[in-house]
Amino acid sequence: MSADDVVALQPINTLVVIGLGLIGGSLALSLKSAGACKRVVGIAPDPLVRQRAIERGMVDESYASIGDVAAQLGEGDVVFIAVPTLAIREVLESVKGCVPATVTVTDGASVKGSVLEDVKAVYGKVPEQLVLGHPIAGSEQSGVEAARVGLYANHRIILTPTEETSDQHKDRVADMWRAVGAEVLELDVENHDAILGATSHLPHVIAFSLVDTLAHDSHNEDIFRYAAGGFRDFTRIASSDVVMWRDIMLANRDAVLEAIDLFSSNLAVLRKTIAESDSDELTEIFSRAKQARDQFTHVMDKQKS
Repeated sequence: MSADDVVALQPINTLVVIGLGLIGGSLALSLKSAGACKRVVGIAPDPLVRQRAIERGMVDESYASIGDVAAQLGEGDVVFIAVPTLAIREVLESVKGCVPATVTVTDGASVKGSVLEDVKAVYGKVPEQLVLGHPIAGSEQSGVEAARVGLYANHRIILTPTEETSDQHKDRVADMWRAVGAEVLELDVENHDAILGATSHLPHVIAFSLVDTLAHDSHNEDIFRYAAGGFRDFTRIASSDVVMWRDIMLANRDAVLEAIDLFSSNLAVLRKTIAESDSDELTEIFSRAKQARDQFTHVMDKQKS
């Protein structure tokens, strides 16, 4: 679905965004731009962030706590939690204490297993109003100034509902994401974390590690001065929000470690191949990788058309 093909859906009455950075702020801006939300309320502890969110037209009102607006919420309203993964439990505690059961609650965390554990710890079970989700979109930029309209257009949103999740609440969240031009898919929690551990979290590990390694090199000024465009493109994600990615690695530890171990094993094979000057094997490895990457690009291009 392109941004020009956004389907007209029943608008959300009030959207409450907890966390006004790239993820939460971009959803607020995009829904307002699409006319898919009647009112947006922002929640952030920092008064400067709240003020800037209002100045940017991101939110209509802004408060320090969900408790300041919860009494006004009801059916047809949505609470979107967009804070670092390891901060979600504290947010859930505040949501549980004041948000009515008729309000849809969803999130944008990159790790679903740890969030599900937090939900069960806070609620004792998974409430039917809760719809776990993860927008597969982002940027190395972060904060209230990084938020923008169109971040989610032509991107995938993965929902990981449980057996307890109400279809009504799930459909409301799916419609919300479709309203900003996203494609909505579903996965179970375990598969989600395994797949994202390999395709998103591992690349960030590699980028952070590579830049950190070169930064410690005594010749790092020359290294960075003469680095080509490929280095810049590959390491762009090492400029991502540090706290967010620290939380992701810790929350999805098992899947990330498994991905690192597999990558390390394959890297050892590649090292051995180079050390032995095995031209045929090196060509085979690179050819397999090129074919896989070209196929991935072809699939992505077809989805955009």
